[in-house]
Amino acid sequence: MNLRRDVFQAVADPTRRAILLLVATQSMTAGAIASNFDTARPTVSRHLQILTECELLTSKQNGREITYQLNPYKMKEIADFIEPFRQMWEERFNKLETIMKQYKTQ
Repeated sequence: MNLRRDVFQAVADPTRRAILLLVATQSMTAGAIASNFDTARPTVSRHLQILTECELLTSKQNGREITYQLNPYKMKEIADFIEPFRQMWEERFNKLETIMKQYKTQ
């Protein structure tokens, strides 16, 4: 059974979010990534497969070694979705701050 996943399903898992944080600054091999978790290596490999299928990670083979790196373009898809919510909450907090300042001066 081959399920179609999207980026939001991929980042719903805390382990996958942790993997994204790990590779955000540098390319890493599967073994290097797995060494940061207390789970079986095949479990981490499955997480890498899902992240790669969703194009959040890209992989590059160099001889027998495969390195994984973050795909910033796909991460932008998540950021673009979240942005309207961030703006909405920022506006609400700004209004609250204004009300609180007015309340303090009374």
